[in-house]
Amino acid sequence: MEVKIGVQHAPREIVLESGQSAEEVERAVSDALAGKTQLLSLTDEKGRKVLVPADRLAYVEIGETTARRVGFGAL
Repeated sequence: MEVKIGVQHAPREIVLESGQSAEEVERAVSDALAGKTQLLSLTDEKGRKVLVPADRLAYVEIGETTARRVGFGAL
């Protein structure tokens, strides 16, 4: 699923494809905003970690889970 993270005072947003479920991402964001953790930590599909300081989060957009298309269809 695609996750977009807006960071305060940064001109570009962070976009990553995460293998985590929407509930896991939402829980991590909620914990960071509630002060339970100082960093928002998400893992992308390749296993890389993205760490964002919780006090710098502007917004987090959680996309829908999409099935990967295979082939050369023009859909």
